[in-house]
Amino acid sequence: MADTHKQWLEKLEAESRAKQELFMNDIAAKLRHPRMTQPPQHPYRGAPDFWKAFEWPEEERIKEFTDNFLSVGGHVARLQTMDEAKEYIVQKAQEMSAKYVVRQNQPELDALDLEEALTDSQVSVWNTDPEQYWRARAAEADFGIVIADHAVAYTGSVTVLSAENKGRSVSLLPTVLIIIIPVERLKTRLGEVLETFDQAGRDQLPAGIHFISGPSRSSDIENDLTIGVHGPGIVYALLVG
Repeated sequence: MADTHKQWLEKLEAESRAKQELFMNDIAAKLRHPRMTQPPQHPYRGAPDFWKAFEWPEEERIKEFTDNFLSVGGHVARLQTMDEAKEYIVQKAQEMSAKYVVRQNQPELDALDLEEALTDSQVSVWNTDPEQYWRARAAEADFGIVIADHAVAYTGSVTVLSAENKGRSVSLLPTVLIIIIPVERLKTRLGEVLETFDQAGRDQLPAGIHFISGPSRSSDIENDLTIGVHGPGIVYALLVG
């Protein structure tokens, strides 16, 4: 009985492999080249040297990031100081009648003293109350406020890392996201950011690495572009410094 069962499995496997061969041969014929049975040779891995050396000066990084971020529906403000960033946030909160605000628990945001400045809003600081269900607090927030860990001019992307005091929900769930980007953290290439994770090593990687390139966009349903389905529908990037 066992031998019969084994023979039956071998027969099924042979039939499956024959069908696979026919399928792959058909693809090769349609592409008009012989079947490739060996992996292609890679003369080098990773970015070539000329790309690793590519770097824009600061003003061009700012311009390219701004153009790329605006092109996907984001908003960008160029500010000189954190006090100006504070004034900008207060102004937007008043314009949009923001009632609930959640922010990262970061020293740079502590210094802004938004809890006192946003007199018409309830400001919650991530993970400061063990009794609070913080994901729900972020989901009901009108504004989420974070500090960027990195930003990339070439792709118009912002990198926000998550940790115990930097919950990912702060950037993913509120209706409006405000990202403060210190200009010195704005790089030219994405590789400059990715290298920092390689250098840190696997044991030092953050809980989450999030690349944000403007407001949430989706065309999953009948290719109809919809904003704000999987995240904030309005995103402000404040370039400070």
